[in-house]
Amino acid sequence: MTEPTALTPDELQELDDLLDDLRQRAEEIPQWEFCDGFLTALVCTRRRIPAAEYLPMLLGDSAALDVAEGSPLPLLPAFQDAAQQARFMELWQRRWNEVGHQLDQPVETLEDERTFQPEAMDMRGAILSLPEEERAEIGGREIPSFGQVWALGFMFAVENWPEEWAAPRDKEAAQWLDDALDGIVALTEDDTGQPEVCMYSEDGPPSTSQARVETFGEAIWAVYDLRQIWKSLGPRVEAVVKGDRPGRNDPCPCGSGKKFKKCHGDT
Repeated sequence: MTEPTALTPDELQELDDLLDDLRQRAEEIPQWEFCDGFLTALVCTRRRIPAAEYLPMLLGDSAALDVAEGSPLPLLPAFQDAAQQARFMELWQRRWNEVGHQLDQPVETLEDERTFQPEAMDMRGAILSLPEEERAEIGGREIPSFGQVWALGFMFAVENWPEEWAAPRDKEAAQWLDDALDGIVALTEDDTGQPEVCMYSEDGPPSTSQARVETFGEAIWAVYDLRQIWKSLGPRVEAVVKGDRPGRNDPCPCGSGKKFKKCHGDT
């Protein structure tokens, strides 16, 4: 299988710019970091959620689009035109392929260049790296911790498709699932530790605690676990609900006019 082409820094900036433009028509459009967490959860979800379900949840009114499988998506109101929506979906699919490929690699250390890399941002580090007068303009705002917005995006997907994330019957697998999700949830919490490192730049002012860095690493391993859990269990099997079986002398429900025993009951 050909290795997917990773998004370039310019293409990631293009995604940021696209989302900024969408906010002119829909205020609730999230940041790319949130979108990347949401996307990663979809890659790990037990059932492959179609774009007609997830795109309105992320960028629309949350109502799934009534689209036949394989048919083109209608234009969402947030997009300026069909070309803009198509470009977003093209970049989105490339990131989807990249994440799936990374999560399927047999890595044993986070230092491996093949390791999954969330699009997580150290906003505190970025702001602390600004000139003092620019920092003053942002003063008083609540700034998210490193990786927090990404984890919130991941859990947004989990919470909106609970049936696909329901614990399996196998107790060991259920515990494995809970532990992995706990690793993501821990990253949604605020980093209240003593800032020791900067994840924005190597020589930047301290903005993130060492404990947070470790929590981030554990969350990455948790994503690998979640991907593996559902791949190993396979698709959910829907329970088949059988109706009442007609009596042998009752009319056949197919409408033939024959008795059931002489028609579809003759097996």
